[in-house]
Amino acid sequence: MDYFAHETAVIDDNCNIGKDTKIWHFSHIMSNCTIGEHCNLGQNVVVSPNVVLGNNVKVQNNVSIYTGVICEDDVFLGPSMVFTNVINPRSAVVRKNEYQKTLVKKGASIGANATIVCGNDIGEFAFIGAGAVITKAVKPYALVVGNPAKQIGWVSEYGHRLEFDANGIGVCKESNEKYELLDGNVIKKDLTKC
Repeated sequence: MDYFAHETAVIDDNCNIGKDTKIWHFSHIMSNCTIGEHCNLGQNVVVSPNVVLGNNVKVQNNVSIYTGVICEDDVFLGPSMVFTNVINPRSAVVRKNEYQKTLVKKGASIGANATIVCGNDIGEFAFIGAGAVITKAVKPYALVVGNPAKQIGWVSEYGHRLEFDANGIGVCKESNEKYELLDGNVIKKDLTKC
């Protein structure tokens, strides 16, 4: 076993768990899920069947990741944030064949107590504020807050707020990386630091 699981964690059969991953108290990892290397799953986390988590995913306490969710590398899931996987759940109606997919792309962060309504993808390096309710797709590098969530700005790959000049160029003050605002989207201007 190349990963750590606390003695109270329950790991079902047919799970693929990567090297140096840590699974903490009272968590339940269900069958046929894939968890990458160097992940950290906090207390009371549930990973449902067929979920995929990339490498270096951080899942804070009390998060349930339901079937249909895929998180790419370096995703952060804040305490008690919520995924859904059915648009119109009813206790008396079985809708397992209607699960919708949600893709959380590389480097995105989702704040504490946020809710992600299923079928709405989260772009690369997007930042979802605490308590936000996501009801539509989120662009890469977008900063969104509120209920329903609205975009209020842009963030760098390091999670710092970006301000753009008249030419649409923004520089992350902490890393000196350049970004360009073009046609309502942010792209990284260069791959090397200035």
